[in-house]
Amino acid sequence: MNHNPLMFHLSVYSRMVLPAASLLVWGGVMFSAVTWGLRWSATGVVPSDATFAVQGLPEMDLAAAARSLGAVPVQMAASPDLASRFQLQGVMAGGPNAGAALISVDGQVAKPYRVGASVTEGWVLQSVQGRRISLGTSMDGPPMLALELPAKK
Repeated sequence: MNHNPLMFHLSVYSRMVLPAASLLVWGGVMFSAVTWGLRWSATGVVPSDATFAVQGLPEMDLAAAARSLGAVPVQMAASPDLASRFQLQGVMAGGPNAGAALISVDGQVAKPYRVGASVTEGWVLQSVQGRRISLGTSMDGPPMLALELPAKK
C-alpha cells in the first residue's frame, strides 16, 4: 500500500514524461531524415527519359535596341550610310577641349572615347558639348558628323 501521496503523483507523472520525450526525439529524427532524403533526391541524377529543350539566347538587333533607348544619330554634312555607323550612347562633358563620349561603331559594343581620340580609322572625336558630340577627319578640321542624345522625357 502506498501511504505517500506525493510519491504516487510523481510516479504517474514520470510514466507520462518519458514516452512523450521519446516521441519528440524520434519525431525530430524522422523529420531530419525526410528533409535530407528530399534534398539528396533533388540533386541526384536526372532520369534518362526526361527531355530538356536547350534554348540559346535570341539574336539581338543592337541598332533597334539603341533606338528604343533613345540614341538617335543626327548628321550635319554626312551621308546616311556614314551616320548609321556611329551611335552615341552616353556623354560626359568637360571643359572646352575635354570630355568623353560612349560611342558604338558599326553595331559593336560601345566604348568610351576622350576628345581628340581616334574613334575609328579616319574619324576623331572633336568636341563634346552638353548632349552633343562632333566627329571629323582630324582634330583641327571641320566637323563632318554630329551625334546628339535625345531630349530628356
